[in-house]
Amino acid sequence: MSAREIARVVDEAHRRHWPTVLASTVRLTRDLDLAEDCTQDAFVQALRTWPDGVPVNQAGWLTTVARRLALDRLRRETTLRRKLPLLIEDPVSPDDVEQPTDPLRLVFTCCHPALARDSQVALTLRLICGLTTREVAAGMLISEATAAARITRAKKKIAAASIPYRIPPDEELPSRLDVVLTVVQLVYTAGHVAAGPDLTRADLTGRALELAGLLVRLMPDEPEPQALLGLLQMTQARGDARLSEDGELVLLADQDRSRWDVRLLAEGLSRATAALERGHGRFALQAAVAGLHVTAQSWEQTDWHQVVRMYDAMLVSWPSPIVALNRAAAHSLVPGADLTAVLAELDALSNEPTLRSYGYLPAARADVLARLGRKEAAVAAYDEAIALTVNGAEQRFLRRRRAALAE
Repeated sequence: MSAREIARVVDEAHRRHWPTVLASTVRLTRDLDLAEDCTQDAFVQALRTWPDGVPVNQAGWLTTVARRLALDRLRRETTLRRKLPLLIEDPVSPDDVEQPTDPLRLVFTCCHPALARDSQVALTLRLICGLTTREVAAGMLISEATAAARITRAKKKIAAASIPYRIPPDEELPSRLDVVLTVVQLVYTAGHVAAGPDLTRADLTGRALELAGLLVRLMPDEPEPQALLGLLQMTQARGDARLSEDGELVLLADQDRSRWDVRLLAEGLSRATAALERGHGRFALQAAVAGLHVTAQSWEQTDWHQVVRMYDAMLVSWPSPIVALNRAAAHSLVPGADLTAVLAELDALSNEPTLRSYGYLPAARADVLARLGRKEAAVAAYDEAIALTVNGAEQRFLRRRRAALAE
């Protein structure tokens, strides 16, 4: 294989296996920085070694190399045993390469309550997703320097507080659940609309679905993990219809619903319904919105009044600017809606600091402005949205919308 082909194979392995390799290595070292360094070095060794033959079990090869590198470092540092920053419940054998719950252990470590909420999210996106600091910043709508600082602070706090690398005991799970569900959803979002030329990253969406499934098995009686898994399944089921044959973005309004995965939709809808019957948490309400979309016979027949009511309920339990933006966008689609009032809602949201770098806000404004006949203002809003959008497929879609106004 050529050097370019090997680089492509290793890059794909990095996308697919990074969290598994890292989580297994953390379990051995109990040191996030050491484990991350050794995991990165394992992929570097793959670039050098795999031209002689790509292993059948890539994840196993990478994990073995990363752990061997870590053991060499541990043996050289004779005093390290007294300085280990993470605790572990059971002794670890060097030959014990992988456990199915390793990624979930890493998520709970990253989401420990001793860490600030923003640091929990940033660290999880970095370690579980393998995202660059720039990608973490884009996903959290913050600057790259801020993202880097949060990741560094979180690692130092884990070391200083001797935060355990384990799934918490049952009595601690409920208080830890919301933030874990939040970061799993963010992992899915990072893959659903990825930074870069491709619309999606299947490795991230798949990872989020896997983690959500693990949480359901860990806490089968809790409605919110069921709701999140159902939400992700319904979103995933529409995946094939999001791209046209020539690779362009297709919005929900224009999707060919016959291309949706009926089996996955049914499973997701069943989970969402069961969760709603047991509670009205924010993930259950989000799943309810997704359910309203997938059960409608067409975009035009969507019950927009009910969608808005779901967002109203969400704003009570989760007063987020992004929820307010989604509510305003849904409100604009209610038959007979006062679009001038909706535009005022969107303009007010422009003052929210967390939405200043969020491309969907100017995109929503552009759509409403265009429907009000204010073409020049709509073109300017599309320009702002294009500048803030990091996904190539979305940028092309917005440019097409802008060009249609200029004709």
